[in-house]
Amino acid sequence: MSSKYLLSIFILFISLETLGQAGKTFMEPTDSQQIWVDSVFRKLTRKEKIAQLFFLRAHTDKGKAYEDAVAAIIKKNKVGGLVFFQGGPGRQAALTNSYQKLSEVPLLIAMDAEWGLGMRLDSTISYPYQMTLGAIRDTNLVYEMGKKIAGDFKRIGMHINFAPVVDVNNNPNNPVINYRSFGDNKLNVASKASAYMRGLQDAGILVSIKHFPGHGDTNVDSHNDLPVLTFSKERLDSLELYPFKELIRKGASGVMVAHMNIPALDTTRNLPSTLSRPIVTGLLKEQLGFKGLVFSDAMEMKGVVKYFPDGEADVRAIIAGNDVIELSENAPRSIKLVRRAIRQKRIPMDQIDESVKKILAAKYWAGLNTPQNINIVNVYEDLNGGDAHSLNQRLSDAAVTVLKSDSLLKQFSASRKTAIISLGVTEVSQFQKEMQKRFSNSTNFILSKIASAADIKNVSNNLRTYDQIVVAIHDYRKRPQSSLDYNDELKSFISHLAGLNTVTCLFANPYVIRGLPGVEKSKSLLVNYQNSEEMQLAAAKVLSNQMQASGRLPVTINAVFKTGDGIQFFPVPTSVSGQVE
Repeated sequence: MSSKYLLSIFILFISLETLGQAGKTFMEPTDSQQIWVDSVFRKLTRKEKIAQLFFLRAHTDKGKAYEDAVAAIIKKNKVGGLVFFQGGPGRQAALTNSYQKLSEVPLLIAMDAEWGLGMRLDSTISYPYQMTLGAIRDTNLVYEMGKKIAGDFKRIGMHINFAPVVDVNNNPNNPVINYRSFGDNKLNVASKASAYMRGLQDAGILVSIKHFPGHGDTNVDSHNDLPVLTFSKERLDSLELYPFKELIRKGASGVMVAHMNIPALDTTRNLPSTLSRPIVTGLLKEQLGFKGLVFSDAMEMKGVVKYFPDGEADVRAIIAGNDVIELSENAPRSIKLVRRAIRQKRIPMDQIDESVKKILAAKYWAGLNTPQNINIVNVYEDLNGGDAHSLNQRLSDAAVTVLKSDSLLKQFSASRKTAIISLGVTEVSQFQKEMQKRFSNSTNFILSKIASAADIKNVSNNLRTYDQIVVAIHDYRKRPQSSLDYNDELKSFISHLAGLNTVTCLFANPYVIRGLPGVEKSKSLLVNYQNSEEMQLAAAKVLSNQMQASGRLPVTINAVFKTGDGIQFFPVPTSVSGQVE
């Protein structure tokens, strides 16, 4: 038998084994995985082993000097991976090829892309926020989204998505999680997060569920300061930790640890959970039995460096048991500090070795045991083609939630004289454009978030002659918070409009309803969670009786509207003329 034939058989064996990784994690090692891990591990020096624990920040929107600086660190320090942020997909694919060629051990490439590549990259698709997904009843749609995002990741050479968020957002004033959470019901959060995670992992992308042990009930953003959780162990175990335990049980490949001070779990003053050995090793690894990769949250955040500056945070994160140090303020400095900590017996080398072997096992699972070269032709077309837009619309359609409905919504007719008012905008909204396609006898009105009393009065006077009124409340902010930034006059006008023959459609964070007293008086109230074009089309389809609404509220807003609320609204069949049959 020829050597060429034997080589072909070996390559086929490896390929079949790689295909068989779907549904498995790297924590379930194969013989070939172990052989590759051991062969790479044996060649690493002590410094190179330490460097495998560090993942650098990377961009394609900061110019060549920045890109060259990252390249120099990769080449000199031989770090383990990169975390890409803003830029473009084609540029990132090309730059990833360049960076991989510089690295003797292939790099794991990660991104914080909770709602897909569009969270970071231009010319790519943004899927719904997790709170929007929390309203969807069909978890299969969320699984499909996970698989599609995984395909996008692989297309541009990435291996890890720092998602899903499994925090239970039971604090409406949470400044950092909020709409990034699936909601305030731990069962719903675990169910939706599990579907998203399975979609990613089944399609060959590693995850990092976050932010352990639960960042949902904080009122401090750990990017800016250190939050303190004052809850008991019993409360944390029964609520915050529940989704983590469920996803770990289902094979989560990674967990990200948050920067929070939690006295019930570690009484050390001002110590972030990321740097706590009782939390990272004692709770996560030993008590919960997690065997995958433990990622620190970004180590440049004020929540961790405020009390542990100048690289000490990175050293303590490793002592605590983190396997990957994400976004160190200065990776070369910290690598030196970790080497010193090993010499000083603060960190056992066996612990470093264990983390390195896990990282290498993850690299094998991601396919990095064979050379990868990303095809940089037609990147935009590949990421924006196929059924991506269709899936995005199906997700949005499934999220529309009717919180209140009386006969008005069922009697809504395209033939009646209709006023369509978009608030918080400076030009005709996508919702108005979609509605005008369906309601020919309609007129558009717009008011900006700083509309004057005269502007509001003018619109109000015009409404007297209309049979039905649709009010759309828009929030165009990049990060939709729990309260609108409208002026007081416009908020009062919303209350006034609700008392008329009005259907109100909210294209904003659902928590904003708390700051709009009187909006519950609307004849019908549709919650659409965000201001995307897909959600605006979905609402128009419901109002024109083209589609049923089946969403359920994923959070409690006030005493009137609570988690799980939502009316199963079915369209009334209409004739070609638009009349009810």
